[in-house]
Amino acid sequence: MSKICQVTGKKAMVGNHVSHSKRRTKRKFRPNLSVKKFYLPEEDRWISLKVSAAGIRLINKKGLNAVLKEAREKGYILNH
Repeated sequence: MSKICQVTGKKAMVGNHVSHSKRRTKRKFRPNLSVKKFYLPEEDRWISLKVSAAGIRLINKKGLNAVLKEAREKGYILNH
């Protein structure tokens, strides 16, 4: 599976390393991802999501059900 946050949709971006002499070479900015388990009390089960640090903060703020609903609508999580 690719390195994409399942909550926010963040993925790697391309940019430049800029040295002291202003020489530019390509690099990647990768999101801060971790695999974390969350408990869904409505379904009485644990789900495992690959989320960024910002995604974990969003879940803490809005709640797991609201965030999962938005992620499904935007296509970050496949409906199953």
